[in-house]
Amino acid sequence: MRKILIVLFSLALLSGCVQSTALIGPAITIGTTGNVMQAGFSYGSNMTIRHVTGKTPGEYATSYIEEKREEKKIRKEIVSYLESHIEIIRKKISVKK
Repeated sequence: MRKILIVLFSLALLSGCVQSTALIGPAITIGTTGNVMQAGFSYGSNMTIRHVTGKTPGEYATSYIEEKREEKKIRKEIVSYLESHIEIIRKKISVKK
């Protein structure tokens, strides 16, 4: 019970440290691979993406995928509409002959 209270209290105090979590990814990379250059590149690319797009890499990827899904859905609707319209026109043409 005491450990749970300590954890909850710590979370309440450290909730303002969310901005520094951007450094956790590169720190884990250094710890697991030992490659400082890879960690630096990872951090730099994340910050560049955030600066250019205004979104985190995860948010940007999610919005990009959603945008592509919407485009694909619209394209399918247009193709379906055109196919049905072509069928109607073909029937009208065949009746006139």
